[in-house]
Amino acid sequence: MEENRNYEAGFFLYYYLGPIRDAIHAFKFERKKRVGRVLIRMEKDRISELAGKFDYILPIPITERRLKERGFNQAYIISEEISKITGIKVLSDVLIKKKETKDQYTLSLSERRRNVRGAFTLRDERAIKGKRILIVDDLFTTGNTLMEASRVVSRAQPGSVSVFALARAL
Repeated sequence: MEENRNYEAGFFLYYYLGPIRDAIHAFKFERKKRVGRVLIRMEKDRISELAGKFDYILPIPITERRLKERGFNQAYIISEEISKITGIKVLSDVLIKKKETKDQYTLSLSERRRNVRGAFTLRDERAIKGKRILIVDDLFTTGNTLMEASRVVSRAQPGSVSVFALARAL
C-alpha cells in the first residue's frame, strides 16, 4: 500500500497500545476532549519540531451528521493543539468530507479502502496550491483515510503533503 501514498512524510506520537489506546478511546468515544489535548501537550518538544515546516494544517473532516453525534471532530482538536505549539494555521474548511462512511475499525482491509474512496473533496484548491500541508488524523491503522485525503489534497498542487496521526497501530 505504500506505493499508493500521496504524502512525503508521516508523523505519529504514540503506538496504539495499552494506556494510550485507552486514552484515545476516552477522547474519541467518551467525549473527553481534554484527554486528546493532554496527549499532544505531553509530546510538546516533539510537536515543536514541526514549527516552520508547514504552512497549514488540514484536519481530517467529519460529516455534519457525525459532528452532531460526537459533538466534536477529534482531528480538529489535535490540529488546534499542534497549532498552539507550532503557530501553524489550521484550515478546517478546505478539506471537506462529502459522503458518509462506515467506521473504519469495523471493516476489513479491502473494505476500508473502498469505504473512504471518494469521501473527500476540496472547497478551495487555491488556498493550498504551492503550500506545505500537514493533514492530521487521530489514528493511523491501515492508512487508507490519510492516503485518500492526501490523494485529494495533492490534486491542488501543494508544495508538499505530509500526514500526522496521534497514534499508529502496529
